[in-house]
Amino acid sequence: MARYYLADRGQNLPVSTEITGYAASTLVYLHALTGEPDYLDRALRAAKFLTGQAWDRERQTFPYECNGQRPLAYFFDCGIIARGLLAVWRAMGRDEFLEVARHCGHSMARDFCDGNGGFHPVLRLPEKEPLAREAQWSRAPGCYQLKAAMAWAELADTGADTYLRQHYERLLAHSLETHRAFLPGDADPLRVMDRLHAYCYFLEGMLPRAGEERCAEAIREGIRKVEGLLREIGPSFARSDVYAQLLRMRCLAAWNGVLPVDRPAAAWEAEQLRHFQMNEGDTRVAGSFSFGHKHGQTLPHANPVSAAFALQALTFWEQLDAGADAPPRHVLI
Repeated sequence: MARYYLADRGQNLPVSTEITGYAASTLVYLHALTGEPDYLDRALRAAKFLTGQAWDRERQTFPYECNGQRPLAYFFDCGIIARGLLAVWRAMGRDEFLEVARHCGHSMARDFCDGNGGFHPVLRLPEKEPLAREAQWSRAPGCYQLKAAMAWAELADTGADTYLRQHYERLLAHSLETHRAFLPGDADPLRVMDRLHAYCYFLEGMLPRAGEERCAEAIREGIRKVEGLLREIGPSFARSDVYAQLLRMRCLAAWNGVLPVDRPAAAWEAEQLRHFQMNEGDTRVAGSFSFGHKHGQTLPHANPVSAAFALQALTFWEQLDAGADAPPRHVLI
């Protein structure tokens, strides 16, 4: 799966291992919703690509891209890919996907550990040396890494490698101690919007422990904080995935008994989210979701992860509004 499609140029960006991991999770979710076999077939193809071509067996990691131009491995990407493989494994029972997910989980715990209780965000390959940290959130450690750490919790839930849960718990504790410093985190409102996206990963990453009051309070606080900043910055620049992530968290918080859903706010966010859907004649674009709006203009980037988050958020909202039961935690894309 390409990182995204430049609709104005008719051009895909390079294939991304992380985005392919998200695609695998999304396609399994769509199959569960619709029963359409094509979705599961495509999920299988994505998983086979990840385990057969993307997985670096010698170094036991997933590179950022497979073209070798940027030989990097991201902690976050590895967690997303492992969760995608676990989603296909649950749907199809193919043990090779579980095995690679397990090895990836071990690599995350071993290779990215910084020796001080945290995890390096990026390693340079092939030597696996930590890349110099930068101000950009994806090049620095932070509470957002908890979303990737859900892979450890899900691997432990399989009954194998239960010790991996301790790594999730350690990162959870560290994230709870530090998350308040993550927002706004920058004087530039456009970069704050990017950090909202990352902060929502922290909120999602707490779902395995949403029943604990320390996490429930952080989720309540985080939803209020994201809503306030999104409404403040959104008129000048808004990312569709932030609307989707906030709406998903409202639904999940309600289902988990953490926070009753604010129905007017959720309905407004769902309506805003629908405005990002693109319906041009180009079949690569029709039905997809734009990355965002800037100064009232839709950005011409059809983003697969934005689309995945948006379709799940709108589905969650429809299900919650209809009184449906909570979906299993692991279906979160």
